[in-house]
Amino acid sequence: MTQPTVLVLPGLGNSGPGHWQSWLEARLPALNRVDLGDWDAPEPERWVERLDAAVRAAALAAPGPVVLVAHSLACILVARWAAGSDAADKVAAALLVAPPDVESPDRVPAVVRRFAPVPTDPLPFPAVTVGSRNDPYCAAARACGFAALWGADFIDAGEVGHINDDSGHGPWPMGETLLKDLLAQL
Repeated sequence: MTQPTVLVLPGLGNSGPGHWQSWLEARLPALNRVDLGDWDAPEPERWVERLDAAVRAAALAAPGPVVLVAHSLACILVARWAAGSDAADKVAAALLVAPPDVESPDRVPAVVRRFAPVPTDPLPFPAVTVGSRNDPYCAAARACGFAALWGADFIDAGEVGHINDDSGHGPWPMGETLLKDLLAQL
């Protein structure tokens, strides 16, 4: 099988140098971070356009499958993009970590609520959604519900916060294992 192209999709604010996505990129240099544009004031349509362009470019550049590794707001982005893009068939799988509840004014800032409503269409590719029991941006039951709507497997990561720098996830071996398991299934 040809090598997959793995696209890393950070959420609001981008994933800084101490974030698990940055740690993973350092460990697996073949990963490619997608520049979604304005990281602090994301525009849903612009982010969808940039993801679409990145997937199409990856599919043209290499014959292997495309795999998405999304964190936080990028999980909602993936679901939104997949519901409306004819390029979704170019994606072989996705790892969706810590989706925020963009419909909750009590949990997320207004800038994130621009991505509401949460897309409810099943994803056209296999996916794993990882949620936390104490994520300040999304109740575990909601994250599990998103996974069910999207047809994704759900992994309860325990009480690990938002799985970001603030919750101590620079190095996140579980994320590396989940990605490698997903890649092995292709």
